Amino acid sequence: MKKHNYSAGPCILPQEVFQKSADAILDFNSSGLSLLEISHRSKDFVAVMDEARDLALELLDLKGKGYQALFLHGGASLEFLMVPYNLMKVNGKAAYFDTGTWASAAIKEAKLFGEINVVASSKDENYSYIPKGFTVPNDVDYFHCTSNNTIFGTQIKEFPNVSVPMVCDMSSDIFSRVLDFSKFDIIYAGAQKNMGPAGTTLVVVKEEILGKSGREIPSMLDYEKHIKAESMFNTPAVFPVYASLLTLQWLKNMGGIAAVEKLNQAKANLLYAEIDRNPYFKGVVKVEDRSNMNVVFLLENEEHTTLFDSMWKAAGISGLPGHRSVGGYRASMYNALPIESVQVLVDVMKDFESKI
Repeated sequence: MKKHNYSAGPCILPQEVFQKSADAILDFNSSGLSLLEISHRSKDFVAVMDEARDLALELLDLKGKGYQALFLHGGASLEFLMVPYNLMKVNGKAAYFDTGTWASAAIKEAKLFGEINVVASSKDENYSYIPKGFTVPNDVDYFHCTSNNTIFGTQIKEFPNVSVPMVCDMSSDIFSRVLDFSKFDIIYAGAQKNMGPAGTTLVVVKEEILGKSGREIPSMLDYEKHIKAESMFNTPAVFPVYASLLTLQWLKNMGGIAAVEKLNQAKANLLYAEIDRNPYFKGVVKVEDRSNMNVVFLLENEEHTTLFDSMWKAAGISGLPGHRSVGGYRASMYNALPIESVQVLVDVMKDFESKI
């Protein structure tokens, strides 16, 4: 039976990425060697890294605009540290936007470095909305936000105009929608939610903002050192970088971000329409803040859980249970999830309604 993978991460990837990755594990570039055993300094892998970094900038329309793309270790969680290390001045301060679990985790780490001004938070309503109308002060070293909140199913639709460097954790919606990415000075994203397997992190940084913190930065946490070493300061995550490159190539061949955004919007429209129509389900976030990547919903009556669970499992659906912070269900609809899989879930929901 075909599986319909709604996992929040590690997530679904294009089938051609799986196939090409599998081929490379057996024999990479007809070298007679596995991708898993080649030197990261080999000509073949250096070409992979160079193309991956270049293609990331191209897709984000940041090529030739003073940005560098890096593939680093540690996931978004390490970026919670690297951002203040590189941008916050000694005895400095930063502004943070608290819209969910990962935004809150970033705030916790940044407090180790200086004063943190939380400009707005939706914690009061279990992160079920995106605050509006807040002001980012001009006297902070940077402003940090999280574009999409995987656990709670909210997404920032309009980013503020700020006069300080803007940093954004785009782990769960990078490459999914068209934005003016030049508004951001640092974008970071763990690969495992919309770009590749777990094990590498894409960081896109505007070079001119670096080197101004006045603090001593450990080598492994210094963006400038990683830029100088072209993402080879230490041994990179060879396989995840290669699989990410394949995913970026797939995205370009699809027509780029603008093309995949249309598909993502169609998937979101299809599922949200059923949630709103079906009397046995309900959404948990404000309509205007709904995420197109992570659709979070509940049963109106939890006594029906056993029946609904048996039905979606029988349909070959995987990864649907919600995070323990919210409960219910979470349908993660990343770029590679086909709309046919969304239709299967919608059909199950309709069939469920007929059985109650």
